[in-house]
Amino acid sequence: MIDTHCHLDHHRFDADRDEVIARALAAGVMIIVNPGTDLVSSRRALDLANRHGCVYAAVGVHPNDCAEFDEDACRGLRELARHPKVVAIGEIGLDYYWDRVPPDQQKRALRAQLALAGELNLPVILHSRNSNADLLCEIAQWDGTIRKKRGADAIVGVWHAFSGDLAEASDAYACGLVLGLGGPVTFQNARTLRALVPSLRPDLLVLETDAPYLTPHPSRGQRNEPTYVPQIARALAELLGLTADGLAAQTDITARRCFGELSADAGTDTQGR
Repeated sequence: MIDTHCHLDHHRFDADRDEVIARALAAGVMIIVNPGTDLVSSRRALDLANRHGCVYAAVGVHPNDCAEFDEDACRGLRELARHPKVVAIGEIGLDYYWDRVPPDQQKRALRAQLALAGELNLPVILHSRNSNADLLCEIAQWDGTIRKKRGADAIVGVWHAFSGDLAEASDAYACGLVLGLGGPVTFQNARTLRALVPSLRPDLLVLETDAPYLTPHPSRGQRNEPTYVPQIARALAELLGLTADGLAAQTDITARRCFGELSADAGTDTQGR
């Protein structure tokens, strides 16, 4: 299995990060994609990817952290993104819930990073909160650029922590996006999401934890980690009427269509960068 969204660089893993990775591998989670949320965390993600063969990085500036995003920040991301263990631009997007950065600035940062993804032929990892319509509008205007390089049927990115409706899911598919689902599919009070899942396309889903956040039931209240991916897979498979093994195999294929060939034996640099 592949955890397509895990913040291993988060300080909550500082005390036992190596053990967390070892537990994930033992649980059958062979690949972890670690997205950045700003330049500093993007560098940390790449450092981890250099040290651990099973870890890959995405680099980007999160909408809640993009107040100072400018051309220098974009140049910094471009430099990081040229590394072979960077597989996406992200976590990027729009967030109108926290209202930390004006929407116009969020859109400027998003557009610049989408352009960078197109320039480097990389997929994107997208965040959206209370902003789905605007995000889809931005992606619809961008996806033609990247599809010219990746092909008309290419997957151009992941809509992380998807919580939209069926119409928004369909629009996402049309834009070349797949949907990332994690711990919330196990929450009994997430009735709307759980009712939606049987209508989603299993071939356009990927697994994620968003660790250390969104810990699945029955471990809510504890720190999340990639070890819980099988738990999420079982809950999602049950909602879809599939076997857990079948869902794991399909989501593995989909993640590799998005991010490219991922190997747990990828080269590492034990000295970091």
